[in-house]
Order: sequence, then structure tokens, then C-alpha cells
Amino acid sequence: MVETIGNDKLVIYAIPMFLFLVLLEAVISTVRHKGWYRREDALASLGMGVGNVIISGSLKGGWLALYAWAYQYRLFDLNPELVWVWVAGLFLQDFCFYVYHRASHRVRLLWAAHENHHSSQYCNLTTALRQSWTTPLYSYSFFLPMAFLGFHPLVIITIQSISLIYQFFLHTESVGKLGLLEWFMNTPSHHRVHHGANPQYIDRNYAGIFIIWDRLLGTFEPEEERVKFGLTKDMPDFNPLRIAVNHFLLIGRDLRQARSPGDVLGILTMPPDWWSLRTQAAKKDIQQEPAGG
Repeated sequence: MVETIGNDKLVIYAIPMFLFLVLLEAVISTVRHKGWYRREDALASLGMGVGNVIISGSLKGGWLALYAWAYQYRLFDLNPELVWVWVAGLFLQDFCFYVYHRASHRVRLLWAAHENHHSSQYCNLTTALRQSWTTPLYSYSFFLPMAFLGFHPLVIITIQSISLIYQFFLHTESVGKLGLLEWFMNTPSHHRVHHGANPQYIDRNYAGIFIIWDRLLGTFEPEEERVKFGLTKDMPDFNPLRIAVNHFLLIGRDLRQARSPGDVLGILTMPPDWWSLRTQAAKKDIQQEPAGG
């Protein structure tokens, strides 16, 4: 009976389609001299994707069990055979994704897990597969309130899979703006902004499926200036392991400079640039101090 409610393997079933479309986009890029791909970068993204599938798959059973536990204490009995339950679940899941995604950019320890997805200097379909090896440790927790509300665990997991499949198609330069859809759907144009290192594009357009959350909560930015993809400080390494742990190493470096519990807490929980701005300000203050006497 439960198996008819949803399917937690949709992303696995979609992998052949992903790979076919990657190949097609790469061929178009080569034939038309678009420069959308670099072989080393694409292979690094694929390596990250393989690692994510393995790690996420090994943890999903535990998260499903936690959802099932929460579901026992649900506030409402939401019948998964009703269409409106799935529609409501889609919107609620998307809002939860927005919260998760925004937190992953603004809390440094979470950014360390998420940063690798932004490390490519290209926006192509392999970039969609450049998924973290560490976000599966915490990302599912942001959707736990859905189980307490009364959404069946397999409904939650299935909608998560639908969202991930939809977002795969957002990582491309081959699609321009999509007219009226730009107002309420997340589109390739909106998501290119999200992957931009241009100052006006940083920490914008966190949407999963619907751009409405960004518009309502003040994080929307339209694509106007050409996007420079990647991080503010590019990572030239194509080793998936290095990509996966890069920002954790930077956090470790900064923790060694910490002088108080407040410094440690700030380095771990404040926005990614908090410590560097703090230390720069401290150095500036020292330089401006008059000579003592």
C-alpha cells in the first residue's frame, strides 16, 4: 500500500536521461563553438555527482525513518491519494527548500558543505550534477516539519526528487528568458544569476521550483549583466575530493586563528565572509592607531 504513495528512487531512474542530455549539450557546445564545457570541469562535476548519489542513498533510509517517527505525531491526516495534498506539498517543500538553500549560503558551516556546487566556472548540465558529499548529512532535516504537519514520508521524498529533477534543467546557458514564466517559476535565467560571482548576483535567487519566495522575501535579482560563474575566489582544482572539502579546510585555518569562544561560534555560524571582514577591520584599526607615548 505504502509503495503506491510515492517513489524515492525517481532521481536514480532519471540518471540515464541526465547523462544523455549532458552528452547532447556538450555536442551542441562543440559543434557551435559555444564554450559551455571544459572536459576537466565536467568530469569533476560527474565525480561529485557519483559521490553524492552513494552518500545520499546510504543516508536516505535513516532520514525516512526519522520522517516516519515524526509522522506518528502529525497534526493533520493528509490523505496522499488527494491531488490537493500533493499540490500543497509541492509548494511547502519548495518553501522548505528555499529556507535550506538560503541557510546553506548564510551559515558558514553549511556553506562549507554547499560551496562545491558553486565551484564550477561553467553553467552546464554537469554543473547540476556537482552535488555535495556532505549536505545529505543535514539537508533532509529542513523538510521534517512536513512530516509533523501530516505529509506521508514517501510523499515528502518523492516531491524532493521531483524538485531535484526540475532543478537539473536550470543549469544551462542554452536557454534564454522564458517570458511570463519568469514571474513565478525558477528558470535557467534566474538560476544563472544564483551561480554568479558578480557582486549584484551573490546570494540571490535561492528558489527551487518557484521564484515567488525570492520575490516575496527580497532575494530576487534578474539576469541583466553577463554572469561570471563560480566563486569570488575561483578554485582551479578539479579533484572531486579537494572540491568536497575545500571550505572545511578554510574553516579549519580560521579556527586556528580564533582567540575566544565567540570567535569560534562566529566562524562556524555567521556568513562566510564574517571572519575575513572582522580580521580586515581589526588590521585596519591597528594600522590607524597613533604611535603610543
